[in-house]
Amino acid sequence: MQSLQGVGVGLKHQHFQEFIDNKPDVSWLEVHTENFFSQDSTASKYLAKISQDYAISAHCVGMSLGSSATNCKVREQHLQKIKNTIAWLQPSLVSDHLSWSASADGHYLPDLLPIPFTEEALTVVVQNINHAQDVLQRQILIENPASYLTYLDSPIAEWQFLSSLVEETGCGLLLDVNNIYVSGHNHGFDSLEYLQNIPLSAVKEIHLAGFSIDNIEGKEIYIDSHGHKVYDGVWQLYEQAIKRFGALPTLIEWDTNVPELSVLLAEKAKAEVIITRVESASNVPVCYD
Repeated sequence: MQSLQGVGVGLKHQHFQEFIDNKPDVSWLEVHTENFFSQDSTASKYLAKISQDYAISAHCVGMSLGSSATNCKVREQHLQKIKNTIAWLQPSLVSDHLSWSASADGHYLPDLLPIPFTEEALTVVVQNINHAQDVLQRQILIENPASYLTYLDSPIAEWQFLSSLVEETGCGLLLDVNNIYVSGHNHGFDSLEYLQNIPLSAVKEIHLAGFSIDNIEGKEIYIDSHGHKVYDGVWQLYEQAIKRFGALPTLIEWDTNVPELSVLLAEKAKAEVIITRVESASNVPVCYD
């Protein structure tokens, strides 16, 4: 298991052969765990080769940590599959989302649905995180969501909810800067205030991605689509995040309309420039976590 440092990119099947043949200069790679449940699959065989040269972060989409369903055999089976996958892959970090997933015909659907920020929901998520960490025998990171609607009954601020999860479970946080920017625009909250209220020691990884813009009933809505370059406003917020949290492992996330690898590497270089600029301005080396 290698520790993560610097800026990584999401590993997509379109780029498997390029990573094997050319070994591009990338510090680490992130994979969606559910794509590699079978070690005998072609994708897993590629990943086994690639992981010999790159540290890996495992990002899950199906733990459904916000679900209130109890004694759910589907989720238990899913956790066991994740456990088996990380046993052979040995990722440096394991993460999932602050959300819940609907199920149908014995299968969870990878829809990351929002949860209300209430005391009742907090109790449910704490129980689910504790259980997941017990099964996996390791800390997991929780990613903050992008959201477009809010519940009428949601009295706890999102950053307070996340902070409580950290305090009560010992989990870490995967801070998605794009999601903060998107949700801040959609709901009118101050993204910098959000950053300032996230506990320093909890953040272990950062995500950057592009969003799309839609118009719904005359209102401009940002959509976390992961299919574009990172917007200028997100880069600016990322710089503030690096100033606060240090040069944590940062991922360039791009899941739809996947471009040539060179495009991801160019985005990676932008993040590295920001890290260097923050380090130079402080005259103190930025510590890698």
